[in-house]
Amino acid sequence: MEKTEKQSGKTPYHHGDLRAHLVETVRLLVEEKGADGFSISEAARRAGVSSAAPYKHFGDRNEIVRAVALGGIERMRAEMDAAAQGAKGDPIAPIAALGMCYAAFARRETGVFRLMFGLTKGHDEDPELQALGDACFDVVKREVRAFMPEGTPEAEIERRSYMLHMFVHGHAFLEIDAKHDLDLSPDQEALLMLDVAQRVMR
Repeated sequence: MEKTEKQSGKTPYHHGDLRAHLVETVRLLVEEKGADGFSISEAARRAGVSSAAPYKHFGDRNEIVRAVALGGIERMRAEMDAAAQGAKGDPIAPIAALGMCYAAFARRETGVFRLMFGLTKGHDEDPELQALGDACFDVVKREVRAFMPEGTPEAEIERRSYMLHMFVHGHAFLEIDAKHDLDLSPDQEALLMLDVAQRVMR
């Protein structure tokens, strides 16, 4: 009996953007097996293309994995921006919303989240990676700047933005590594993010 596409785990490629299809296939493999848990030949089989097909768009395995990381950073920045823009009520709400968004992304795309920060060692040698990372942090600085009194020195904006990032980044990794015993419902996590935002910004 022939295996169905679902049983074989393949997602055959039919037409369209082969590069994007391969990146999405590898993204799913990163989530299933981690960044080091698969080969490009496995990715090609999963994508339903020949083993040579990935090399039409990527020089090697590192390039396609890097593309997955870049896509993750872009998605996270867009989600952070939307979360902040959509926050209503308390003037500090956009800052708390950024924290919720960051932690939610880490839980939803845990493999990609780990990959994104596993590649940071080469930031200085990778202008594109550096620029996308800076764009995420710029969203935080934008909301901190909007909350602070007009004329607040940029160094103070940077300092408070870093403090917020330091907490939320640590919280995200504690969450995905199951390193805390707190039973945080979404409402409780929202209160935690609000508390941290108020303490940092007061």
